[in-house]
Amino acid sequence: MSINFRNIIKPYPSPIITGRGVDLDFPMLAGCLALLGLGLVMITSASSEVAAVQSGNTLYMMIRHLVYLVIGLGACIVTMMIPIATWQRLGWLMLVGAFGLLIMVILPGIGREVNGSMRWIGFGAFNVQPSEIAKVFVVIYLAGYLVRRQKEVRESWMGFFKPFIVLLPMAGLLLMEPDFGATVVMMGAAAAMLFLGGVGLFRFTLMVVLAVAAVTILVQAQPYRMARLITFTDPWSDQFGSGYQLTQALIAFGRGEWLGVGLGNSVQKQFYLPEAHTDFVFSVLAEELGVVGSLCTVALFVFVCVRGMYIGLWAEKAKQYFAAYVAYGLSFLWIGQFLINIGVNVGLLPTKGLTLPFLSYGGSSLVICCACLGLLLRIEWESRTHLGSEEMEFSESDFAEEPNHGR
Repeated sequence: MSINFRNIIKPYPSPIITGRGVDLDFPMLAGCLALLGLGLVMITSASSEVAAVQSGNTLYMMIRHLVYLVIGLGACIVTMMIPIATWQRLGWLMLVGAFGLLIMVILPGIGREVNGSMRWIGFGAFNVQPSEIAKVFVVIYLAGYLVRRQKEVRESWMGFFKPFIVLLPMAGLLLMEPDFGATVVMMGAAAAMLFLGGVGLFRFTLMVVLAVAAVTILVQAQPYRMARLITFTDPWSDQFGSGYQLTQALIAFGRGEWLGVGLGNSVQKQFYLPEAHTDFVFSVLAEELGVVGSLCTVALFVFVCVRGMYIGLWAEKAKQYFAAYVAYGLSFLWIGQFLINIGVNVGLLPTKGLTLPFLSYGGSSLVICCACLGLLLRIEWESRTHLGSEEMEFSESDFAEEPNHGR
């Protein structure tokens, strides 16, 4: 008995299953694939010495990263095949799931402690970082809230404060891990989404003032955060103590000069710079590829983030407001992590354990970034074709027209 797969998938078309073949936003896809490829190369280089000592195989970290990359690309394909309406309908369930994961990770016996933080749940040889999943789920839930309560958000104080009934407890769970960086990124993305959702300037300014005050209190509440804040302003005052990581990163930047020392020739990755293949991979990149390579990498990130914002703008023009808010939120998550990670590497911000999207070693971050890419590609396709809604019926003629390449 034969199965007609076309009839099975027909009610749920996707940008990779159409009558005219693959119909993707290729500029966005190309930019992200370039970052993923660069990340694989830099992980291979930055982790070779550590991998050789820890496992006896210089390519150990690269192989694991490649496995994560394959899983991530699979997640990207899966998210591209799910209608945006489905994400909107399941937003509340994702929020409950995010809370469940963040509670699980701080429970003894479930959460796995690494470097003094309970940020991972272990599954055999792999670790899952719930904060990476929670940030995306919060964006999806908040996008749904902004659509449902649009008038209330724009006109009343209650509509403005309601999201914080959800956001503040989630921020508290993140701080219990502790994961201060993820908290800042999540709250920053949420604030940006509220502003784009129509919150008045006065209320938004009040929110910013309260956020700055809260960050100040949180920094002063923990001695190690205060020490990081003091150290990063003058890391050379304690070069072999609290300022060691930053001074080694700055040395890497200095050694790179304009064109770098050459791929694979970094000295700092040889146990001078801690976390060279995770939080400080950009420093190794700057050492090996120089100022030119660093600026090209930054340009790629800027392109991808700006493209994500444009995808949100196109969805908004197509009156697909939920999709637009999701695109804005995901873009702001990338922008926040990018700015903080680069700022830490060059000494403009205190040291934080945030990965660089698409580049750093880390399974959860890489897979979630790829899934977010899939969401953005789906949003762009739905806004351009006005297809993809579960309430619509499709025929073969819907896919016979030539795509609009005006973007």
